Amino acid sequence: MAVSRRVFLASASALAATAGPAAPARAVPEDPHHRIPVSPDDTAEDLLRKASRVRPTARQIAWQRLERTAFLHFGVNTFTGLEWGTGDEDPDVFQPAGLDTDQWARALRDGGFELAILTVKHHDGFVLHPSRYTRHTVASSSWRDGRGDVLRAFADSMRRHGIKVGVYISPADENQYLHGVYANGSARTDRTIPTLVPGDDRTPPRFHTLPATDYGAHMLNQLYEVLTEYGPVDEVWFDGAQGHIPPDKVEKYDWDSWYALVRELAPDAVVAVTGPDVRWVGNEGGLAREDEWSVVPVRERDHGRTDYALPYDAPDMGSRDALVAARPVADFLQWWPAECDVSIRDGWFYHPDQRPKSVEQLTDLYFRSVGRNSVLLLNVPPDTDGLLPAADVARLREFRERIDRELPEDLARGARTSRTPGGVTVDLGGEREVDRVRLAEDIRYGQQVESFVVEAYRDGRWTEAARAGVIGASRILLLPEALRARRWRVRVTGARGGVRIAEFGLYRSRV
Repeated sequence: MAVSRRVFLASASALAATAGPAAPARAVPEDPHHRIPVSPDDTAEDLLRKASRVRPTARQIAWQRLERTAFLHFGVNTFTGLEWGTGDEDPDVFQPAGLDTDQWARALRDGGFELAILTVKHHDGFVLHPSRYTRHTVASSSWRDGRGDVLRAFADSMRRHGIKVGVYISPADENQYLHGVYANGSARTDRTIPTLVPGDDRTPPRFHTLPATDYGAHMLNQLYEVLTEYGPVDEVWFDGAQGHIPPDKVEKYDWDSWYALVRELAPDAVVAVTGPDVRWVGNEGGLAREDEWSVVPVRERDHGRTDYALPYDAPDMGSRDALVAARPVADFLQWWPAECDVSIRDGWFYHPDQRPKSVEQLTDLYFRSVGRNSVLLLNVPPDTDGLLPAADVARLREFRERIDRELPEDLARGARTSRTPGGVTVDLGGEREVDRVRLAEDIRYGQQVESFVVEAYRDGRWTEAARAGVIGASRILLLPEALRARRWRVRVTGARGGVRIAEFGLYRSRV
């Protein structure tokens, strides 16, 4: 049965007449060292000095400590078999009769995940909560008699099991294109958020005045719902997709207004991956670069969008050479760490003929993401019953158990340690076998290490065990063979500024 999907937007003037004057959004002050301006006139030495001064914000530090985060792609595509919906789906196709978000949370917790991101709205525009601003939503399905709210269940379950909540709200919206809102060519004008609609019983503590197109205001209103009615949110995930629309129809996204509203309503949330806090690593395979920098050159475009100064898939994003290469177009050097997204199955949404990746594949992804100064974002799609498939649940547990065996007891914990300006030496008190080395800088003071060597004291001399480039928040090295030694050291051979090693862990795997 066809469902009417009109969007009701009250005018700002009418709203002001009934609810008092609208107040402008207040941007949350950023650490002034989060991004440092650069210019084409900067020398290579200028760029290096500035890069050494860039620091993360508190929210970025907290995010990088998570290591493993989860994605949950769920929506009408789960039931139609598509990866990218069309926007004209009958909402009644959405029928997750056995929805159990506590099962999701238990599986993710047992898999070692501390944050999960739900696709509240994918490119098709179908919304997993009963939004006031579209009829393409769970409220238009007969599922749970139109009273279902996946976002509510998800947020409550995650928090109940100690998992932080993230939301993905796609900028692209095929449904709103069909209804003349998305990419309609409207001008940016001041909009009052939230925009109250007929029958709206909300009494917001304050209103926000932000410039936006018709669709930009639609997004702002949905963001307001999600960020004010479902408890604290720790990550807001945007991509830059435009949708399957004619090439002459382009929606210029109101990034500056969206960012400002998120900062106001969820000040502790990181904005990723088209956002100022977290960047997309550049592929959907879960793989970071061998040397992944958190300090990278960026430029601002399209109403304040934080964008790459170099190609998003460039093999080098932040070395000395990369800083110089980006100099003609870069506006800032910014702390912009990488998130590595990948699905446990071939598709992002559930398909019954697909199977999860092996433990060996997932373990390799861990070492090539978390082990390379990045955060792994692993998608685990719920099925048509509203459950994580049993095979995926088992694989998550096996994955966590495998990582626990790869990195069991840190042999250096409690050992005698001495520090020099260029490194750390650890005395284990006796010879121990080591085949895994984990390092971290104290990123409160930036990312400084450009190259280093790990050495073991054997047969009366220091012997090289491994060497690599950057460290950052997390670097894990797999030694080609286990080495036995009592004394170990990391020696920094290249750096941008003063180095502070926060972790020098030594492990013997039990694989």
